[in-house]
Amino acid sequence: MKYKELKKALLLLEDGTVFEGKSVGIEGTSFGEVCYNTGMTGYQEIFTDPSYSGQLMVATNAHIGNYGVNENEVESDGIKISGLICRNFSYTHSRVRSSGSLEDYFIKHQLIAITDVDTRAVVSYIRDKGAMNAVISTDTDIASLKEQLKKVPNMEGLDLASKVSTKEAYTFGDINATYKIAALDLGIKTNILRNLAERNCYIKVFPNTASFEDLKAFQPDGYFLSNGPGDPEPLANAQAVAKKIIEKNLPLFGICLGHQVIALASGATTYKMHNGHRGINHPVKNLVTGKGEITSQNHGFVIDRKSLENLDTIEVTHIHLNDNTVAGIQLKDKNCFSVQYHPEANPGPHDSSYLFDQFIENLKK
Repeated sequence: MKYKELKKALLLLEDGTVFEGKSVGIEGTSFGEVCYNTGMTGYQEIFTDPSYSGQLMVATNAHIGNYGVNENEVESDGIKISGLICRNFSYTHSRVRSSGSLEDYFIKHQLIAITDVDTRAVVSYIRDKGAMNAVISTDTDIASLKEQLKKVPNMEGLDLASKVSTKEAYTFGDINATYKIAALDLGIKTNILRNLAERNCYIKVFPNTASFEDLKAFQPDGYFLSNGPGDPEPLANAQAVAKKIIEKNLPLFGICLGHQVIALASGATTYKMHNGHRGINHPVKNLVTGKGEITSQNHGFVIDRKSLENLDTIEVTHIHLNDNTVAGIQLKDKNCFSVQYHPEANPGPHDSSYLFDQFIENLKK
């Protein structure tokens, strides 16, 4: 076995707390909001999920990289996290379907990562203190890094959807499919498109700057507002598009950031959570059926449940069982519903995939 000589690296939080580690792959410095994901599988899907744009990901699973990477297990055109923090990085991998190592994948995409970090201590700390800006670096000049970190904007009020959205409209699926869907891209995951296409849909994905008229010109049977990163409040155009779709009572489905946009367009408010929900084992209760669902989640903002008390137009359909936050809504007397979590989760869980079937049924109304 060939042993690697790893360069010292560190994680510096905005409150001055330092965690030591060692560099993986390329050297350098990367900034973002530090968060953690509790998933034990699906790391490549997580790293390529546009919803993670602007975030430094702490992996709570002890081993990362042990099954390599596969070119088909991606949610976008490249890595979207700002950096990775892990306990044990696997330089060797073993899987029949693997097309390469995670180390080579990181080098190809120029991602900065650090290993040998006490991730249990990091997670425990940010669970108590909350999500905050941070920096990972092979430059150990802490004083200099602190000054640079002060200039990094807070996630609250930050429009990141515009950075990950497509610049040009494109289509996905069979042009001869039964249904046509106009999707507003706020950071859309590829597996959402796969799920719609599998249900006989032909999708046209529009940039986040597209107007309702742009989407309507496609003559769709229904509309979709995608997931994405950052704060939903600055997304004025997306809210305007959602409002027009709702006013015309056209079929509308929203996931994650799209769910929050629908709520804002309907008069509700959102807020930034203490440290958010990120993982693939989050329990949700469907209040309509009374059934529980294990879900994949990735969000740092959520609908303010108190803001719904004076709104008789919104019905809460799903709640997160860990903290009773809003996990799904239905607009009363409108053909519109949305969820905070990810029914398209890949590699899983798939408890909530029925929501795509529900959307298809709504197209028939």
